Amino acid sequence: MKLNLSADEVLTTTRAVRKRLDFDKPVPREVVLECLDIALQAPTGSNSQGWHWMFVDDPAKKLALRDIYKRLFDEYSKYSREWPEGDPRADQKPGVRSSAEHLAENFHKAPVLMIPLIEGRLDNAPVFQAASAWGSLLPAVWSFMLALRERGMGSAWTTIHLSAEQEAADVLGIPFDKYTQGGLFPIAYTIGTEFKLAKRLETNRFVHWNQW
Repeated sequence: MKLNLSADEVLTTTRAVRKRLDFDKPVPREVVLECLDIALQAPTGSNSQGWHWMFVDDPAKKLALRDIYKRLFDEYSKYSREWPEGDPRADQKPGVRSSAEHLAENFHKAPVLMIPLIEGRLDNAPVFQAASAWGSLLPAVWSFMLALRERGMGSAWTTIHLSAEQEAADVLGIPFDKYTQGGLFPIAYTIGTEFKLAKRLETNRFVHWNQW
């Protein structure tokens, strides 16, 4: 099933989906791979295509990843960033926190989990090397999320588990010394397919022309 969204619609309504993931509807592998075929059209530095994609649908391994994520999330959630009064992010904070807690509890219930990887270790990498590596992976990951959206599915880009990256690598047999993980993504059909534009800060707050 495709939603037949316009390019602008898919770009502006692809949300981080947590509470509206349908944990009960199976996600066929062939649909996941169809989305990946689209994602792999994304640009990659020097045409290196040094990415790998770990998909997990084994219940025991999904639960092990959830346990890693939940342990680190509980620690991370003790610290809270505050926004100034009148900032729209302050109003959004309770909802964001609630949805993040929901995902942390239920991560393993998503039909499929995904970890994107890039060749090489980026620990303490110089800016050029790190930017080149991430620039060769992250566009494809975002394209994958856009392809999910067009097919009535959703995900959320999470990075908390990376504080225990090697532990996750050991669960999945990833050669930790050769590949860097880029996140942990739940994949599921969404409960409903209507998503609104998010409230964002004004564009002119971030724009610089010729000088800071």
